Amino acid sequence: MSNNIQIYQKRNNAVIDYISKHLDKSFSLEELAAVAHFSSYHFHRIFVALMGESVNFYTNRLRLEKAARLLKFSSDPITQIAFSCGFSSAATFSRSFKNYFEISPSKYRKVGNVENSKNCKELFPMEQYLVPMSKEEKIAKFPVVIKGMEVRNVAYIRVLDSYREGVVIEAFEKLVAWAKKENLYNEANFFGMSLDDPMVTPKEKYRYEVCLAVPANMKVNAEDEVQFMQLPKCKYATTKVSGNINIVATATSYLFNEWLMNSPYEPDHQYGLELFLDKENMMDWSHFELELCIPIKSLKKY
Repeated sequence: MSNNIQIYQKRNNAVIDYISKHLDKSFSLEELAAVAHFSSYHFHRIFVALMGESVNFYTNRLRLEKAARLLKFSSDPITQIAFSCGFSSAATFSRSFKNYFEISPSKYRKVGNVENSKNCKELFPMEQYLVPMSKEEKIAKFPVVIKGMEVRNVAYIRVLDSYREGVVIEAFEKLVAWAKKENLYNEANFFGMSLDDPMVTPKEKYRYEVCLAVPANMKVNAEDEVQFMQLPKCKYATTKVSGNINIVATATSYLFNEWLMNSPYEPDHQYGLELFLDKENMMDWSHFELELCIPIKSLKKY
């Protein structure tokens, strides 16, 4: 095990200890990220990479396992157990317990065991999108290059409910039309930014921004759908990807779950970028030509 992974694990262990000590309370991802001194943008990906499950699933599992122990070894009322394990009501607790263990709390208290639980269910269906590849194959296919980017002025269109079919492509079409109108298209570099984590944010709430770097003196036209912002100077770990959505998912997983953990870096508090390298065909999502960029900074021990 590399020393860098040990640093990641040590900082994540602080979160594990924090959760264990506060199972009776609710907490946000931002709060947990602060405990580990990780960027709140990327903390959940790091947690999943190290733990193999989401923060919500992990926390809920610990609460339910604690409740099961209390049901078996204490005489506390079920309502008291529900509150002591962080559930808002006995009804919420009962539903969660039955959904997880496939037995009600009261029946579990009587029989003391679980015959057919859902403990081994697949946690992340997204894994089905990954291409089976060895570590050596991924290292060879997705070589990582560290790049620095200066302050950038950006025109963007924000897309809500971005998993809905066609809405991101429609936004790119609008941005391309705007870039051509403003005589920016020929020199344009288009990219996308995911503002949320698909393993945390409900699909209908997921946000994505389609973006274009623009000159610093660009003026906002109130009639345009395009908005403007400035991205700060940042260092990125980058790799180029050519292929379908499965290849993109595999490259993204490799960057976060394998390369980053073995590097002397941690995520910086900026959004990741997807640079479209073939703008003439970037609306054809059966094949991608991308450069994936993860914002990074030097890894600290704390």
